[in-house]
Amino acid sequence: MSENAEDLNTPAPVTGPWRRTAAGAGLLGADGRVAPTIFTEMTALATSTGALNLGQGFPDDPGPHEVLDAAREAIAAGRNQYPPLPGIPSLRTAIAAHQARFYGLDIDPDTEIQVTMGATEAMAASLLALVEPGQEVVTIDPFYDAYAAVIALAGGVQVPAPLDLTHGADGHPNGFSLDVAALREAVSDNTRAIIVNTPHNPTGTMLGRADLEQILAVAKEHGAYVITDEVYEHLTFAGPHIPMATLPGARGTVVSISSAGKTFSVTGWKIGWITAAPELITAIQAVKQFLTFAGGGPFQVGVAAGLGLGGEVFDAVRSSLQDRRDLLVSGLRSAGFDVIVPDAGYFTVVDAAPLGFEDGAQLCREMPERIGVAAVPVSAFTSAAGPNAARMRSLVRFAHCKSADSIHQAVDRFQKLH
Repeated sequence: MSENAEDLNTPAPVTGPWRRTAAGAGLLGADGRVAPTIFTEMTALATSTGALNLGQGFPDDPGPHEVLDAAREAIAAGRNQYPPLPGIPSLRTAIAAHQARFYGLDIDPDTEIQVTMGATEAMAASLLALVEPGQEVVTIDPFYDAYAAVIALAGGVQVPAPLDLTHGADGHPNGFSLDVAALREAVSDNTRAIIVNTPHNPTGTMLGRADLEQILAVAKEHGAYVITDEVYEHLTFAGPHIPMATLPGARGTVVSISSAGKTFSVTGWKIGWITAAPELITAIQAVKQFLTFAGGGPFQVGVAAGLGLGGEVFDAVRSSLQDRRDLLVSGLRSAGFDVIVPDAGYFTVVDAAPLGFEDGAQLCREMPERIGVAAVPVSAFTSAAGPNAARMRSLVRFAHCKSADSIHQAVDRFQKLH
């Protein structure tokens, strides 16, 4: 999902759905002002102080040259006008081939795929298409902040189901696990959808098959849809990603979302996609066509080329990211943080309490000036009313998708926290 949305900071006297959208994301103040998202706030602090930005999830990598070259050639060839609503045929064919190649899924490129302007639009179109006002949407807490905003825009009611912070024998945090019992309790007959983000942002957790089977079972018991966010699907360090769409009985219940931005280091291209049963794609298209209709024609060509690259390219992307993750983990540990080693994705979560910082948000606001490093508090991803607000107050998220040089510099600066 994108972490580069524009934010407003002036009072808005008008009424309308914007108000519940901002409130849903926790950005609407009592005075009617809309606060910037935590990503915008931390990036602004990084810019103003010259700090290394390990807060926002955009990579330093240029991406595979085959992907970039294909987009350049498409621009030069004049493929710069509106692409068709579902996406250009070559990209839909490439997505279907990708799903078959990596997951054994048989997807019809003409009726079961919708290309979108990134995964955020895919999530927005899906929720706006499927959720009626007053219906509930369950999210796994912590959750990406755009979920809350779009649920509110649709008039839905967000219900959190927590990831639990687990601890080792030494009492230090060492991972996250889904509280399946709490998730079952969160789902009711008024639940319209469950959003499942795996690999997970911000924690880097990968849900296992047993968890996914439990989620699908409870969704089907209550007639709810499952909407997945799988944008880190190829950036896994602890084994392969398991799409929910591969589970028996998933068809007609699961709406799968992914994108190219994270895998190919082209987050600014905003090319995502949805795969689902034809009747669900039709419903989502009815909304999506009035959001952006379609865009990014030359970039769609580039992504189509990328999805067809050899396995060695995907392996190299993953391996490079894992090396940088390990470099950051080592540096954070040497600085005294309790580090929760991520199974996947762009981010490493730490507990700052051992260094005397119980408030991760306060630490993140101090670090750019104090040591020249920006990060994001995990509290920005939790429901204020949920149990994780207190449990995860001292946790901080650092991005390891940056260059090795930037991470080395950050590691040196972490020592100043002592």
